[in-house]
Order: sequence, then structure tokens, then C-alpha cells
Amino acid sequence: MTEREKRLKKLNFRADHRGIRELDILVGGFAKQYLEKLSDLELDQFEALMHVPDQQFYAILRRERDIPEQLDCPLLRQMIDYAIQQKTDLR
Repeated sequence: MTEREKRLKKLNFRADHRGIRELDILVGGFAKQYLEKLSDLELDQFEALMHVPDQQFYAILRRERDIPEQLDCPLLRQMIDYAIQQKTDLR
């Protein structure tokens, strides 16, 4: 298994086990669909986003909270778009 494959496996697991069911669905679903296609830089960004506290991250994805400047990146905006496209209200 390559280092990239190990990294993807670890990130997929982390995305699918956030601690809040709604984030498991949103972040895990995004990871399943897009993670393998991301560049190394985007994987770095994704990994950094995995450290955002659950409640804050969920509020950002649902557009209930502004994106903090230090987190703002195209990948997060892609994740927000993905979350919005999920038509099911997860509350």
C-alpha cells in the first residue's frame, strides 16, 4: 500500500467518524465521492478541516456560520456546495 493510499484510508475513516451523525453523513459522503480525486494540497486542506470542532464545522457546512478566514479555501467551499446539494434536512 502506498503512502497516499494509507493517507486516503485514514482520512476516509476520520471523515466517516466525526462524532456527530450529520457530519458523518456530510463529510463521509463527500470523502467517498471526492477524496481520491483531490491533489496533495487539497488533501492537506481536508486533513486540516478534520480538526475543526464538530459543531463549528457543521454550522459552516450548513451556512449557519461564516467561514473563518484561516479555514477559507476552495475545498471548503466545495464541501459547502456538496452539503447544500444534499436536499435532506439532517436536523
